[in-house]
Amino acid sequence: MKYVDGFVLAVPRKNLPAYVRMAKKSWKIWREYGALDYKECAGDDLDVKMGVPFPRQLNVKPGETVVFSYIVYKSRSHRDRVNEKVMKDPRIAEMCDPKSMPFDVKRMVNGGFKVLVDGLGTAFGERPIGLHPGRKAE
Repeated sequence: MKYVDGFVLAVPRKNLPAYVRMAKKSWKIWREYGALDYKECAGDDLDVKMGVPFPRQLNVKPGETVVFSYIVYKSRSHRDRVNEKVMKDPRIAEMCDPKSMPFDVKRMVNGGFKVLVDGLGTAFGERPIGLHPGRKAE
């Protein structure tokens, strides 16, 4: 079952170019160690009427925007193996000095999630639509 690490953070707009540079370097490292997908998404339509908007939840300050990110793995155990290697990589240590980060690490929200429904139309415990019995999903 696929597994996702998700992150939501407030980034000063003036620091977005530095954040993007860091994210591009990070993606290469996660991919090298086996992550399936990696997305970094900047807030665009955040003035929502239903629920709690991200900016309010994160207490976004003037001049900041919200970044929503996620990394996809084959499973939780795969995530653990990939992240163990990533965290030992000196390139990550180089980028992760809290004093030089382009955002406030203390305000980052993150966690690991089991995928309940994916783009193949599968839900937790179901077989992908169109998949024949005895044939494995790719």
